[in-house]
Amino acid sequence: MADRRTSRSFVDRLRAPTPAFTTATCGWRALLLPQLNRQSLYVYGSEIAVEKECMRQLQSGVLVIHPFSLMRSYYIMGMMAITFLNLIGIPMEIAFLDRDSGLAWEGFNVFSDTLFLIDVALNFRMGIIRDDAEEVVLDLKEIRVSYLRTWFIPDVIAAFPIGYILLFADLHYQNDDNPSKANKMMRILMFVRILSLIRLARVSRLVRFFNEVEKVSNANLEVVRLFFKILSLFMMIFLLCHWNGCIQYFVPMLEEFPTDCWVRKENLMNATVLAKYSWGVFRALSQMIALSYGSMDAPTNYVEMWIVMVSMVSGCLMYTVLVANTTIMIANVDPASQEYKSKMSRLEHYMTFMKLPPELQLRINNYYQARYGGKWFDEKEVMNTVSSALKEQIMVVMCCRLLRKVPMFQNRHENFINALVVRLEYCIFQEGDAIVRENVPGDLMYFIDHGQVLVEADSYERELCDGDFFGESCVVTKGKHLVTAKALTDCRCFTLSWNDFQEVLQSFLDVKKDIEKNYVNAESGLV
Repeated sequence: MADRRTSRSFVDRLRAPTPAFTTATCGWRALLLPQLNRQSLYVYGSEIAVEKECMRQLQSGVLVIHPFSLMRSYYIMGMMAITFLNLIGIPMEIAFLDRDSGLAWEGFNVFSDTLFLIDVALNFRMGIIRDDAEEVVLDLKEIRVSYLRTWFIPDVIAAFPIGYILLFADLHYQNDDNPSKANKMMRILMFVRILSLIRLARVSRLVRFFNEVEKVSNANLEVVRLFFKILSLFMMIFLLCHWNGCIQYFVPMLEEFPTDCWVRKENLMNATVLAKYSWGVFRALSQMIALSYGSMDAPTNYVEMWIVMVSMVSGCLMYTVLVANTTIMIANVDPASQEYKSKMSRLEHYMTFMKLPPELQLRINNYYQARYGGKWFDEKEVMNTVSSALKEQIMVVMCCRLLRKVPMFQNRHENFINALVVRLEYCIFQEGDAIVRENVPGDLMYFIDHGQVLVEADSYERELCDGDFFGESCVVTKGKHLVTAKALTDCRCFTLSWNDFQEVLQSFLDVKKDIEKNYVNAESGLV
């Protein structure tokens, strides 16, 4: 309830009018401010810190779009879609549509060029996330200098308004009745269409948009990041195949379809755009994956030969990138299993080098399988990386029920039990292992988490199972073990040492006096 009240008051304060801005201004200006989401909370640490960031942006008095703002998130998603459509449509327009692109496509070109010009302008007011800075850069001068030094020139080239030029040229060409001027204008249009290939530089914007989506995503999860990596990889492969297919038809078209070109051989001169595109992509894929389908005939000229060579090289690069990224993704899916296999491989080399007996090697392999279950991890390292409160909660969940079954720990204060559980150590015993031996000095008490243990003494024999314990005499008196304990099955146990137990008792003197009074002199109840 307190968090909800804080969130409501936070939103209310953002909507409240300030001396610098009217209520209407704050309404649309709130779209430029950072939102409360997982990523912003991760960066700033708390809702109060996010609120301070909003106030810092409001007090700056300049219009800057925050990287964690709602407007920025929607803007990136929209620009990704527009950019991808451009990267698909531009090669198809140049290769297949010729002068019959239609008003709808020309309108889309003009709209896209306008949007990318606006994007260049907006980048001068986009906050910058820097890994080496503690806060987002909102200073206009610093933003402008950074953008001019990095992506300004590529963005300007990619945003060159060729759509406007093509629209005006097409209108002039259609209204001109002079044949010579019309032919000249047609050649100019062809040159401009070829020049429009520079708009394919927008692929850099697509890659940057993917990176920015990953940075400002509301779901900061490894699964989401993996999804975006796979999606971006397959989109780039699709674009490569798509461009190659368009080039297959575009180059013969520039040569005005020689008699020996593949387009005339397949009788595609008057075919539909879908048929031309399908055959172009078919030839491109055949050459990229080095199959004979679609490329049975040898190249008839140097131009075709170079197209085939470029297709084969690009196909090799595509395979290399695909295999490399797939390998990395598979390795990152379950790193614990990969680490376990690596450890086991080194262990097997070691056992072979030391010429250990096969029976001993089998027991060592079985121990690692029982200990780690096919996944390598270090409990101590894991516990050292979490806070003391989380470590205590983890151990309470795992071991509290084991301690509560011990008579001398029953009805004890929760703080005492929690102080003990964080001192427990995890261990594994295999079937047939002698865990402790009678009359041998020891300083450990054992709690059976899973498995069966046979406890033997001169006068009795008993089987222990999940939740049982033994060795409490050593942890209380640091004397000799009164029994012999053998593992009947693979056993997962926790141990408590005498030193740790005594250290905890020093903080709970009343418990220490009670245990000394009731257990030190009562050896009949200790095993």
